[in-house]
Amino acid sequence: MFANLNAEMARNRVTNEDIAVCLEVTLNTVSNKISGKTEFTRKDMWKIREGFFPSLSIDYLFDDESTEYEYHKVIK
Repeated sequence: MFANLNAEMARNRVTNEDIAVCLEVTLNTVSNKISGKTEFTRKDMWKIREGFFPSLSIDYLFDDESTEYEYHKVIK
């Protein structure tokens, strides 16, 4: 889930621990959000973008490819 976010984190050497510090949450919370078990809030998304990826859009970073698949699945 969140392939673009994961790719940018790897490219920029941003760790889950870095995200946890930025959001002031536990590492487990970040892992749950990145894996899709829980949702990122809009505030979380803005903090991550501003803190680590200011040149990238939130739409790009938090694109969830499974949502598009599920949408098309329902339409067909």
